[in-house]
Amino acid sequence: MTIRIRLPGGTLKIKKKDELRRREQKRQVPVWRLGDYFIVWWPSSISDRPSGRPPKGVGE
Repeated sequence: MTIRIRLPGGTLKIKKKDELRRREQKRQVPVWRLGDYFIVWWPSSISDRPSGRPPKGVGE
């Protein structure tokens, strides 16, 4: 159950611990814990897509 709220400047997400991405677990983006939930802020300046892989369809 991830809740996404698009705001000017980025996206606010509310997640459970088992839903956190690696970058969120490593605190590469701002993360706050509130009880059993995590509040994650993804600024527009940071892509929430992994940077290590080429886009699907490239190199096939």
